[in-house]
Amino acid sequence: MRVIVVGAGVLGTMHAWHAVERGHEVRHIEREAEARGASVRNFGQIWVSGRAGGEELATALRARELWEGIGARVPGLGFRATGSLTVVRNDAERAVAEAATRRPDAAARGYRLLDAERARAVNPALRGDFTGALWCERDAAVEPRVAQLALKEALLASGRYTYLGGREVREVVGGRAVRDDHGETHHGDAVILCTGAWLGGLVRELAPDLPVRRVRLQMMQTDPLGEPLPTSVADADSFRYYPAYRGDALDALDAGQAQAPTAAAHKMQLLMVQRADGGLTIGDTHEYRAPFAFDTVEEPYEHLTGVVEAILGRPLPRIRRRWAGVYAQCTDTARVVHRRQVRDGVWLVTGPGGRGMTCAPAIAETTANELGW
Repeated sequence: MRVIVVGAGVLGTMHAWHAVERGHEVRHIEREAEARGASVRNFGQIWVSGRAGGEELATALRARELWEGIGARVPGLGFRATGSLTVVRNDAERAVAEAATRRPDAAARGYRLLDAERARAVNPALRGDFTGALWCERDAAVEPRVAQLALKEALLASGRYTYLGGREVREVVGGRAVRDDHGETHHGDAVILCTGAWLGGLVRELAPDLPVRRVRLQMMQTDPLGEPLPTSVADADSFRYYPAYRGDALDALDAGQAQAPTAAAHKMQLLMVQRADGGLTIGDTHEYRAPFAFDTVEEPYEHLTGVVEAILGRPLPRIRRRWAGVYAQCTDTARVVHRRQVRDGVWLVTGPGGRGMTCAPAIAETTANELGW
């Protein structure tokens, strides 16, 4: 088979990976020279801990397994089995963590509730003020700014992969072919559109009723910390964001402990992971109402700095980068992804939301299985 993949973010790249792995030829088309969207503007976290039970967790666990296997073959991904600690500061937050450890799928996630001393033994960089932490052993991380490039190099080495950057697909032509803005037509046995947050143009023509929205977030990265941060780190605001923590304990937390005003206004949580160079990637915010502002605002960064410094017990290194990103999310957030045949032999795969980096390998594997590759 020849598979045409449109979009070189992590979702498109993983579709190309599975096609090549199964012996097919891939032509991969990207409108930028290299991917520049949400796939390189994220934490690089393989985040199992907060996923909803059922299909979403099963997808995340399968993806975690695939990431580890691919990382062993492609060291440039920077795969690390970091695990994560979600720190808690009081009894109400601790009760949500305790409830999580009683879930029937807690063992699959690798949940354990640690007191502060044991949490610091797992991550000695956390020397600040907290009373304990929810440990999730299955969480991991890769390097988002280089992961697609490393995967592309491995794909090119297969001899069955062609990459065409700087070309925007404008039209689906007849059956199983697309035409780009250079006037070239690309024919295949299957076309997979993984266009990320680009929901206009061709995507709107093919799927005008697409049940997908765009979400904007703000993040930042510091200079090197000066010591290892062995795990990813989250705070109790993550309990409010991720579906795994819903229940009576979270309702009691919401009733008795309001979010900080800035965190509530910007729908925030703390997520933090250390990069290969020692810097920290820290975020994030969530904005759902488009059109989005073109600028970033300082209050969320100031809030995150205060939260992180309280957990670390010392000032942050200098902030080196700030940025905003936009990803596509199914409006039915219970759906892992929106996968639809939009023409004969042409499939659109989009809308994984904040799960894209985590779940992309398993989403692409499912596509390959369903299409009989």
